Amino acid sequence: MVLDRLKEYILNSNNNIVFFGGAGVSTESNIPDFRSSTGLFRTGDNFEYPPERILSRSFFTIRPNDFFSFYRSQMIYPNAKPNKAHLVLAKLEKMGKLKAVITQNIDGLHQMAGSKNVLELHGSIHRNYCMRCGKFYGLDYIIKTNGIPKCECGGIVKPDVVLYEESLDVDILNKAVNYIRNADVLIVGGTSLTVYPAAGLIQYYKGDKLVLINKSETQYDKNADIVINDSIGETLGKIIDI
Repeated sequence: MVLDRLKEYILNSNNNIVFFGGAGVSTESNIPDFRSSTGLFRTGDNFEYPPERILSRSFFTIRPNDFFSFYRSQMIYPNAKPNKAHLVLAKLEKMGKLKAVITQNIDGLHQMAGSKNVLELHGSIHRNYCMRCGKFYGLDYIIKTNGIPKCECGGIVKPDVVLYEESLDVDILNKAVNYIRNADVLIVGGTSLTVYPAAGLIQYYKGDKLVLINKSETQYDKNADIVINDSIGETLGKIIDI
């Protein structure tokens, strides 16, 4: 059975598993994804502007009030809790099996579950910085303020998330490449692998134990050793007890 093979990969790995995940990892925590039939980008008619435009650097610069209104209502889920996927990955790291979690998510649920080595390609809602003086602000400050959040110096407090038209952090990207390149087992879960440059990272994997777990098919399925079209949390929960 496929699950038995996956369990064998995990338990018999050379303690060098890397996980690469996307929005589908957090949907089981009731955080919507972007591109599924019920995703944020498919329900864009509910907003005055398309979500892709709102989440761009140029829109943030020109219409910060509208940006923060959307950001608070659609991108922040303060009551979300880690699901089975987050918890299993944290346990595998604690067991010494998992080397790193590479995530496209900004919700911080991997850390909440106990994962220590998390590479956040697209940043985090939990980090916010003044654009003028660089002062740090936590998530609570963004939630509790109205309109445009301002620093005590008068500067705008910008979430440390990567918007459209912005580049990924080169240091984090390079670390992700190194982890993937040297992985024994690469598990990719909850991502359609359509958002670049992040999706292109799996091309650096040189091993023969590529596992893809996603509800829908991806363009890389033909390259994978194991393909499971199911939710990542349910799949990992059947393999590792938490």
